[in-house]
Amino acid sequence: MTLEKVYEPQRFEPRWAEAWIAGGYFTPPEKKQDGREVFSLVIPPPNVTGSLHIGHMLEHTEIDATIRWRRMRGDQTLWLPGQDHAGIATQMVVERALWENEKLTRHDLGREEFVRRVWQWKEQYGGTIIRQMKRIGASCDWTRNRFTLDPGLSRAVRETFVRLYEKGLIYRGEYMVNWCPRCHTALSDLEVVHEETAGNLWHIRYPVKDMPGRFVTVATTRPETMLGDTAVCVNPDDERYRDLHGRTVVLPLMNREIPVITDPLADPKFGTGVVKVTPAHDPNDFEAGRRHNLPHVVVIGLDARMTEAAGAYAELDRFEARKRVLADLEAQGLLEKTEAYTLSAGRCQRCKTIVEPLVSTQWFCRMKPLAEPAIRAVEDGRIRIVPENYAKTYFEWMYNIRDWCVSRQLWWGHRIPAWHCAACGHTTVSREDPAACARCGSTDITQDPDVLDTWFSSGLWPFSTLGWPDETEDLKTYYPTTLLITGFDILFFWVARMIMLGIECTGDIPFRTVYIHGLVRDAHRQKMSKTKGNTIDPLEVIEQYGTDAVRFALLRGAAPGMDIALSEERMASSRAFANKIWNAARFLFMQMEKAGLEQLALDAPPRHVNRPRTIAGAVPLEDRWIRHKLNEAAARMEQAQLNYRYHEAADIVWTFLWDDFCDWYVEIKKLRVQQGAEPRAHVETMAETFELALRLLHPLMPFISEELWQRLVRKGPQTPESICIAPYPQAGDAADEQAASEFALVQAMVTAARALRADNKVDPGARVEGWIETLSPESAAVASAALDIVNALAGGGFELNPAARPAGVRRAAADFAVGLKLSGAQIDSIRQRVEKRMAELEKVIASSRKQLGSESFVAKAPAHVVDGIREKLASYEKELAEQQAVLAELGA
Repeated sequence: MTLEKVYEPQRFEPRWAEAWIAGGYFTPPEKKQDGREVFSLVIPPPNVTGSLHIGHMLEHTEIDATIRWRRMRGDQTLWLPGQDHAGIATQMVVERALWENEKLTRHDLGREEFVRRVWQWKEQYGGTIIRQMKRIGASCDWTRNRFTLDPGLSRAVRETFVRLYEKGLIYRGEYMVNWCPRCHTALSDLEVVHEETAGNLWHIRYPVKDMPGRFVTVATTRPETMLGDTAVCVNPDDERYRDLHGRTVVLPLMNREIPVITDPLADPKFGTGVVKVTPAHDPNDFEAGRRHNLPHVVVIGLDARMTEAAGAYAELDRFEARKRVLADLEAQGLLEKTEAYTLSAGRCQRCKTIVEPLVSTQWFCRMKPLAEPAIRAVEDGRIRIVPENYAKTYFEWMYNIRDWCVSRQLWWGHRIPAWHCAACGHTTVSREDPAACARCGSTDITQDPDVLDTWFSSGLWPFSTLGWPDETEDLKTYYPTTLLITGFDILFFWVARMIMLGIECTGDIPFRTVYIHGLVRDAHRQKMSKTKGNTIDPLEVIEQYGTDAVRFALLRGAAPGMDIALSEERMASSRAFANKIWNAARFLFMQMEKAGLEQLALDAPPRHVNRPRTIAGAVPLEDRWIRHKLNEAAARMEQAQLNYRYHEAADIVWTFLWDDFCDWYVEIKKLRVQQGAEPRAHVETMAETFELALRLLHPLMPFISEELWQRLVRKGPQTPESICIAPYPQAGDAADEQAASEFALVQAMVTAARALRADNKVDPGARVEGWIETLSPESAAVASAALDIVNALAGGGFELNPAARPAGVRRAAADFAVGLKLSGAQIDSIRQRVEKRMAELEKVIASSRKQLGSESFVAKAPAHVVDGIREKLASYEKELAEQQAVLAELGA
């Protein structure tokens, strides 16, 4: 049962990724099983255009660590995977490829052929991220894989749209929207990213009609839109402009007369207190225009070029028109001044183009009626948000929610189920494609060309994927889902909308807990970006370090809501951890072979951490201690998993396997098997403990734990085929505080002896002679029983309680003291070194005290400098006391 010398995860990880899926271990039954708790979650569906990035890997690793733990606990678990059709993103990718390869646009192909091409592209390239997820061991039920444009999900989308329309929650009208000139579609407010940009505030003079020489000055950041002004506005309470009420001004460059209106839109404290009103190109002006029945003059078109209504500026790009307008105003003496101004520019989240506010006929969803029950669901605790501080952010957005523009001017997506009648103008909204107008019966009807916002279908994801609107067994068993793990960036895009639509459509919440994870940043905690060159390709680092190591490196930093600093060093140390486990297994397997144990016979794996066996009439201290530590780790792991504290879970298995098991327990067992007293029993006990430890580790590092478990265990009739469906170790009857206390004393003795060796520069491989003085009956009993362990781990021969204290150096603790025997020459050498160091310390201590004793220095020096000197002084004084104690022990 030999194990390869070198840990090479690439050799076995792909094999287990395939075997788990082939074994059907991740596919639960449709119906609820008696006595089993249901635990379900849906994957945040990655875009069909996507490939695995490090943020995905964090999210999928956290989900996988949870679902594997739940599955091993015996829960009926479902992790439902799938992909989003990603309307704008996918259409842009295919359009780009179409132009690059064939020099064709979608309009050259026509809608039907273009959509066929997108489906073709999806089948060819769209499964990349699914294959990558399988490679990293994501334990999804791949038999239930869903796509937002699947027939069943498309039916759910249409059903939801029609229901909302019938309740008056979806409506169509002409409103101001965010328009992306590059993507050629309307955007919701959430799809617009605002960023601070350095700009200008231009002050433009508008002549007042019939008042020669009188002007009103308007300040604007967008002078090109003035061509579409239909009024100027002053605040009704602004005394400076009372004489202009009811007057008319002449629009510069266009020579069009426009009224002066009074409205709270004008802020007397901003600029000159006079604002231009352009109802067709500003959302606030649009509302003011409605209040005052102002006409809309559209001067910027859907392509961001000036329209015919812009007169001499028609066909110019909007920013080129700005330059021309400013030049012409200056030439006419109407540009009063220009001042620097920081403005918030709205950009398309997808392509980063500056969006244009335009009036357009779109479909909208009324959000306030949907938001109210969604707010209550979080307020009353039916939905828990972790960390809790994100609940406050959720409430702030929900209380100020605005209607959602759900229509998009795209071809790829869910077509809006509305048909417009050419005969009577009626719009028929229907679950099935109608043959005629519902009002007049005319067959001259045309389906609305727009598609729904991608987030509309994503908002139905937790229940549409389970078969809604039908009452399927999956829906009855797994909805509401238990948990959602996602990032803060889609809290409003997706999470809030799922809550609103889930309650509206099903009458129940979509999930009980929302866990928000942080961002993955680089080693310097900078945000990763291609421009900075600090991105980490998960597939590259998996190839270098192994999947388990990358997973573990991510989990070690995954505190709730906190960003993760991922570095090469952290991944390398996580691989070193895996290598440590591999080497421990290698030692164990060699000892099993020597003892004639081919594998560990394991019929029904114990569900609880049990007590170790008796060997030679007693239970060895190290066995009692390691089971106690394992029992403790299992209890702590349960709390860490229940509270989504992945960093604590990683720390628990690291501490147990590296520190407790490898550095202490295995080293002691090496001594036991060498001594020849029932070595087989010692090896079996070690194997049983290691088997439990592998199950403890599995949710976090599934590949190495599966590989080693399969090699370790000889299966019986009741043995699970895979560790992933073996019971997770729970705290049992192995708690043993006495063993913990006694072993802690042994560790302290060994540590003290090792420290003495290091302090006195003893060669690591050299055997030393020393002594142990026990200062209490308890320490005497422990030291007597464990002297062979201390001698083996400290690399020496230590005499217990000698009649006379030998010459040498000594280190004392509360219950014991450890000494090293030294020759006269060695003692003299140490004394000289200690005295030299004491002289150095006394010198720096005197200097530090002098500085701190100077009132002028303390008063003038920065506080952090003074604090630093105080900290160093305390450190020097502590070291001096230690050196003095050493000198006293030497007999000086």
